[in-house]
Amino acid sequence: MTKRILITGGTSGIGLSAVRLFLEKGWKVMIVSSGQEKGDQLVSELHRKGFRQAYFCACNVAKTDEVERLYQYTMETLGGIDSIINNAGVWTGGMLHETSENEWERVFDVDVKSIFLTTKFFVPYMIENGGGTIVNTASVSGLHGDYGMAAYNAAKGAVVNLVKAMALDYGKYNIRVNNVCPSACATPMFQANPQEVVENFNEANPLKRICTPEEVAEAMYFLASDASRSCNGINLEISGGLNVHTGQPSQ
Repeated sequence: MTKRILITGGTSGIGLSAVRLFLEKGWKVMIVSSGQEKGDQLVSELHRKGFRQAYFCACNVAKTDEVERLYQYTMETLGGIDSIINNAGVWTGGMLHETSENEWERVFDVDVKSIFLTTKFFVPYMIENGGGTIVNTASVSGLHGDYGMAAYNAAKGAVVNLVKAMALDYGKYNIRVNNVCPSACATPMFQANPQEVVENFNEANPLKRICTPEEVAEAMYFLASDASRSCNGINLEISGGLNVHTGQPSQ
């Protein structure tokens, strides 16, 4: 039977690469993002390329009523769900005392609360139908600290630990829950930074380059598919070894 997947944050960057990969693998894909026009344009483009199993639903994944509507539309359109990729995310910079309450709440709403809401509405179906897989986009910034990124570090840190609780709770239902933890990624948005910034990130990496959206998508596919059937509760770092160094100078 054709597998069915929901991908939030699916119209750009890592999410878009995941959408394309899962379609190429023959899955039915429900693409989720907040922008109706951009989503409609993407689905039209994918259909023209022969990917008729691409669907779109505009949704603010931090709003309970909208995620409930998303669930209903997904069930009607796909007939069920086998996998979820919680990829929607936002970022804000600044030290903690400089961060506004609105910015703090926005980051936690999109990066953390959205996972709670998709779980609340979709996981009961998985429990009743023999299982499924969930992949969350965390970050190396959830595993370690950064300068001037307190709210983002806190939110992604929550996702890093949340996956462990979810893996414990849902494993008995044959629902596997795992995270991908990318470092800086060569999305169009990141590549738009000043060249010096891009070069600094490349130089700091043991591979002398940052990861690509396609590489993260391949890790997502591994965790969502049966190829990873014994993986549960892991934080899979996709960083080129960014965090393996002790910080001490070369001898």
